[in-house]
Amino acid sequence: MALTTLFSPLKVGALELKNRIVIAPMCQYSAQDGQMTDWHMIHLGHLALSGAGMLTIEATAVTREGRISYGDVGLYSDACEKAMERVLNGIRAWSSMPIAIQLAHAGRKASSEVPWKGGQQIAPDAENGWKTIAPSAVPFRETYDAPLALDKAGLIRVRDGFADAARRALRLGIDAVQLHAAHGYLLHEFLSPLSNHRTDEYGGSLDNRMRFPLEVFDAVRAIWPAGKPLTVRVSGTDWKEGGWDEESTVAFAQALEARGCDAIHISSGGLVPDAKMTIGPSYQVPFARAVKRAVKMPVVAVGLITEFEQAEAILKAGDADLIALARAVLYNPRWPWHAAAHFGETVEAPPQYLMSKPHGVKTLFSPLPA
Repeated sequence: MALTTLFSPLKVGALELKNRIVIAPMCQYSAQDGQMTDWHMIHLGHLALSGAGMLTIEATAVTREGRISYGDVGLYSDACEKAMERVLNGIRAWSSMPIAIQLAHAGRKASSEVPWKGGQQIAPDAENGWKTIAPSAVPFRETYDAPLALDKAGLIRVRDGFADAARRALRLGIDAVQLHAAHGYLLHEFLSPLSNHRTDEYGGSLDNRMRFPLEVFDAVRAIWPAGKPLTVRVSGTDWKEGGWDEESTVAFAQALEARGCDAIHISSGGLVPDAKMTIGPSYQVPFARAVKRAVKMPVVAVGLITEFEQAEAILKAGDADLIALARAVLYNPRWPWHAAAHFGETVEAPPQYLMSKPHGVKTLFSPLPA
């Protein structure tokens, strides 16, 4: 029996997680033409030994132009699928941790330089650049090349791209899919009135702005088996007057739950460069709390959750059902180990590492199943 909520099991859809710690998707900008490389084997393999309840593969583009940068992972071709299969096979040989994938389209924030080279947009006629697409011809920054507004054929192509990527994920034996509708990328761009200026059935009212993201969800849900979790990541607010807000997030979460969504991951921001964010420990938890009060499906909280007692308190208060770690687990890839030691709990670890348990720690490691 777990002593804490953090280390108690939880079912998401039909998948039972051994604890409430999930590793959030974190872009590595280290792919080649959408294909995973040895870096992903090292990076994901490292995190797959952390003892967390689930590992999520970074934002994975469903079309070539849907990549944030030329270094982004994709799942839009046989070559992308084959490269990912190689990485997954390597990880699964040594870890039993469930693996999820975040399927995404960057929309108007695509065609960008990698972060350590500034992250700015690359012009469509420059090396490593391409023309971006969006709900409306409104650029992320005034100085950026304006995206092409999606027509009906374009909407179908993007929707089908999500569905095709889900089929590939199913062939790869991925345990769960998360759709990326946060951080200013394409599905979020449809949701927010700051980026969606359409006058057709996909713009204007909240119902209209939710229409395309929900159509994408329905297309993936039709392919993704009921026994496997299908989840969504959303931004709880744009942090700007007149933008996407907490009330809209709750309405979207309820619409998703009615369509068979298995969990929702609450982040925030990313839509506009001049957002006025208030950042501090647990700063996004209030948005998770608001959604948690309105739905029955599990809610994931994320955002400057770095301390063990902090994570446990969020769960004990009923503000969320799962804690997602990103930067904290990059800095400390054994965060779940240390949390287990702190609380006197147990996590799974490879037998090669069992001798690393510090003297005086009564419980920590359970060997991975053979």
